[in-house]
Amino acid sequence: MTQVDYSKGDPWDDHTDTDDFGYKAVEKRTHVHDLHATILYLMGIDHTKLTYRYSGRDFLLTDTAGEVRHNIIA
Repeated sequence: MTQVDYSKGDPWDDHTDTDDFGYKAVEKRTHVHDLHATILYLMGIDHTKLTYRYSGRDFLLTDTAGEVRHNIIA
């Protein structure tokens, strides 16, 4: 078991709010491209330079819309 220090507030308050069932995010939504860019950033990889080859073309994993979300890292 781990303990969480709630004296500074809930540590998950900064991320997102969900609907009544906890099924869908209703505020501060993050796209999957942003999630991939953030994970690659944590691994020390520049997501704008990472490509993969498919059908003779180079594609970006994060497409053109990925942004690193620093607010979910801290």
